[in-house]
Amino acid sequence: MSTSSPIADTKKNRPVILITGASSGLGAGMATRFAKKGYDLALCARRVEKLEGLRSEILEASPETRVELASLDVNDHDAVFAVFEDFQQRFGKIDRVIINAGIGDGAPIGKGGFQKNKFVLETNLIAALAQSEAGMKIFREQKEGHLVIISSTSAFRGLRSGMNCYSTSKAAVAHMAEGIRADMLNKPNIDVSTIFPGYIESEMTVKAPNGKTPFIVSNDKGCDLLVKAIESRKAKAIVPAWPWTVVCFLMKRLPLSWVMKLL
Repeated sequence: MSTSSPIADTKKNRPVILITGASSGLGAGMATRFAKKGYDLALCARRVEKLEGLRSEILEASPETRVELASLDVNDHDAVFAVFEDFQQRFGKIDRVIINAGIGDGAPIGKGGFQKNKFVLETNLIAALAQSEAGMKIFREQKEGHLVIISSTSAFRGLRSGMNCYSTSKAAVAHMAEGIRADMLNKPNIDVSTIFPGYIESEMTVKAPNGKTPFIVSNDKGCDLLVKAIESRKAKAIVPAWPWTVVCFLMKRLPLSWVMKLL
């Protein structure tokens, strides 16, 4: 399913950003900010009704923005390729793909949560691979573009309980992003960025195990910082930089028992 914005006469030179998992949380927050900065938007998520509401909010604040929508379950891999290609055809190009869709509702290993943990890995890793394949296919054809993979500060260390498979998936996508970046070293017009968010208010942090969300920042502040980091086109960025740059440094070096007390 796809729906088009009533704004159809957008200037062709406006950059186009495709965001997955855009119906709420960080995806929606980034979308509103990019619109205000002069970008056109290709937004997709499972909950189309939320996307419709988001588009109305965006057009009210930024009426010159072209906003195209599509229903997408990122675990339907054929649909990922179809939706990305359809967006490219509708806009004529895609300048940036932000792989944002993900879940964090895992279970401790060995306590009967295999299906739940499998779904976390399928959604955060395998589906991210499908999105990366679809996005990079477009960028290779265009010979330019910016792939952005949203990882997590949890990628810096294996975490316990329901965060185990989440941290595993986020470490894996960070390595995948680095591998893609290695492939693009001789292609200066194609950038690959890995973003490592700390705790930012969203639907996912509300469901955090035991409500443990140290150093959490508001959704507004977090999305402001995410957009700034993405626009810098750096290879890697920890968001917010303070205190998470220090926290991640310590996470990689402290004994595991200390890390568990820290987080």
